[in-house]
Amino acid sequence: MAYADLVFVNGPVFTDDGFDTGLAVRDGRITALGEQAARDLRGPRTETIDLRGRLLIPGFQDAHIHAVMGGVELGQCDLTGTTDRDEYLRRIRKYADDNPDAAWIVGGGWSMESFESGIPDRHLLDRVVPDRPVYLLNRDHHAAWVNTRALEYAGITRDTPDPDAGRIDRDGNGDPVGALQEGAMSLVDVPAATAEQRLAGLLRAQALLHSLGITAWQDAMVAASNGYDDISDAYQQAARTGALTATVVGALWWDRDRGAEQIPELVAKRERLTVGRLRCSSIKLMLDGIAENFTAAMTAPYRDSCGCTTSNRGIDFIDPEALRGYVTELDALGFQTHFHALGDQAVRNALDAVEAARKANGQRDTRPHLAHLQVVHPDDVRRFAALGATANMQPYWAAHEPQMDELTIPFLDPELAGWQYPFGDLHRAGARLAGGSDWPVSTPDPIQGLHVAVNRVLPEEDRERFLEDQALDLRTALSAYTSGSAYVNHLDDTGSLRPGMRADLVVLNRDPFAGEPREISETAVAQTYVDGRRVFVSESDER
Repeated sequence: MAYADLVFVNGPVFTDDGFDTGLAVRDGRITALGEQAARDLRGPRTETIDLRGRLLIPGFQDAHIHAVMGGVELGQCDLTGTTDRDEYLRRIRKYADDNPDAAWIVGGGWSMESFESGIPDRHLLDRVVPDRPVYLLNRDHHAAWVNTRALEYAGITRDTPDPDAGRIDRDGNGDPVGALQEGAMSLVDVPAATAEQRLAGLLRAQALLHSLGITAWQDAMVAASNGYDDISDAYQQAARTGALTATVVGALWWDRDRGAEQIPELVAKRERLTVGRLRCSSIKLMLDGIAENFTAAMTAPYRDSCGCTTSNRGIDFIDPEALRGYVTELDALGFQTHFHALGDQAVRNALDAVEAARKANGQRDTRPHLAHLQVVHPDDVRRFAALGATANMQPYWAAHEPQMDELTIPFLDPELAGWQYPFGDLHRAGARLAGGSDWPVSTPDPIQGLHVAVNRVLPEEDRERFLEDQALDLRTALSAYTSGSAYVNHLDDTGSLRPGMRADLVVLNRDPFAGEPREISETAVAQTYVDGRRVFVSESDER
């Protein structure tokens, strides 16, 4: 008899159509469901895990994350976890003091809500680091806060024109104030992280993500350009040496300053960067910016601080007509397209491109997906299901908080403001949902994302629910982070718990279905398994 390597008993098991009890694993695959079936497969070397009423689920998968970037930033000047300006300056000064030999002070994580109109001032940085250039990304990674030395190093003055896809924020005299938006960030030639730092960042991120129950992900910025670091070497080395324990899909970056001539290069990168547990079969196309700095592409113009309509509808980073041709050619070559589409015009442009590809190439199994979806026009909601385009949600953002209430809603057309993060409408219209974090933009913890998807309010916040009719039930939200993201990642033998599937498993420390929705965020990961091998155990379970 072929005995199991692992059996899980005495707790609920989350399945596609309900709950079971008990699960058995052999050779990295699920071999049986059901308490008695699992117990029957126990042999002398079988390890038995007593769930003690806790929930067993498939491994979480993040459909849109920047793992290497997040891991590298954990080792830099880290401003996350606070919105207090004095605390920012304290951390920056301490980091500079602790790293006296660093030629640059690099890091990030500041929040736009910490500054008037969301724009920081270089003079604040000059007070704590006057002698070295400072370059700090905001938490959205769509703007940089720099000091005077960094501006001088880059040669940015009042005479420097704004780049086509960006903006240099200026004072009343036209002088740069120290904030660089979108494409203007690339005007500063910041030293890239070393290969060793990138690999260390990946491994640091992998340990963190496993501790959060994440067993696979799609990195949305591999082999990047347009001012971003190319982090592909870290994945390639980790995959070749076996250090990569997660399964990773790399989304190869589309250089928005070039056209179709880059496609043969992307084909070559797909072949070179598909090794071991890494597969680079997706193309990331960044179509617009973000709403807070008025670069997300909208169908209606933004308002100004007085509430008056402006002429600005955001920026199309890629010409919509050209986009349709690019996506059609990529689809014909078997690439998945992964869109950054935040404004409703960008969402429409992405869907138009997918529709053009479907008409030209037929219904291919390329599984395009649109990430962020802050504003979706109601006319486009049903197009997701019709075109087979997945809605890649970052639900943690769908809540009232200062960046939403002070820097977004007052500047959006009121009708557009009511169309934000319409996950409920998308689900009811039959769209497939996937879950992601966009870490390090926001927390990588899927449980926190689940909490907001269900409650439409941040954990431990006592605020009005944000467009509460767009809330999801817990089963739908959890399925998005498991089977939904597995579908996007073409990992069809993961994401669900049934015989024959890979044993990517997570033991939660409680059953969130047994409590109130407001308690979801109190859940944590106790154990994580990849292919039946434990890659994380909490301190409480280790004792």
